[in-house]
Amino acid sequence: MAGPKQRIEQQPAWVLHTLPWRETSLIVELLSRDHGRVALAAKGARRPHSVLRGVLMAFQPLLVDWSGGGEVKTLIRAEWQGGQPLLTGRALICGYYLNELLVRLTAREDPHPRIFSAYAEAVRALGRGDEPSPILRRFELALLQDLGYEAGLATEADSGAAVRPEGRYLYIIERGPVRLEAAEGEGIDAAALAEQPLLSGQTLLDMAADDFSRAETLAQSKRLLRALINHTLGGQPLQSRRVLKELQEL
Repeated sequence: MAGPKQRIEQQPAWVLHTLPWRETSLIVELLSRDHGRVALAAKGARRPHSVLRGVLMAFQPLLVDWSGGGEVKTLIRAEWQGGQPLLTGRALICGYYLNELLVRLTAREDPHPRIFSAYAEAVRALGRGDEPSPILRRFELALLQDLGYEAGLATEADSGAAVRPEGRYLYIIERGPVRLEAAEGEGIDAAALAEQPLLSGQTLLDMAADDFSRAETLAQSKRLLRALINHTLGGQPLQSRRVLKELQEL
């Protein structure tokens, strides 16, 4: 059922994905600041002289107007805001990974201003040539936290006490950090224990503080966040992750 018609003007947005539609048009998936992920029909955008042809690019900040009341609304205008270098090489693949996460994990027209800000900062950092790994971990964590999938980092799930920097913890999905000795005392078998991400308390505290400067924190947080994302996706693979792995192997 179509919703009420609306007209949105001058909405900050980023292009996540485009698909050809009819002979000369596109369906554009946008991440907008105040309306979340939206699908827009960009009529005539593939025509050679369309004003939209060179504007609807991924990883470039836009101001967008649209109208309509259905699931797919009509793009009226898109203005490029500039100031963002084009992504190339590994940074480009990392950008596509961020986009795929958003398309797969967020619902349409569900506003998440914090995710919008985290995405904008991640794209700017990739454009500056910053090291990609901390950028990806920071965005993954912000995305999971805002969507409610992350069970906590700085508090022990079994005792409610603060995580100890020197401690060793298993992160049990949907529970949170459990001290290794406590998990073993619960009678969890060795195979099940081996499947859970094992982290130092310092790593958990670093993640809670948004500090990915330690090599151990970066390595352990990658494993934890990958496990959480895989769980959230129901085990479905991400194409951008496969492409990045193949490039690294080459």
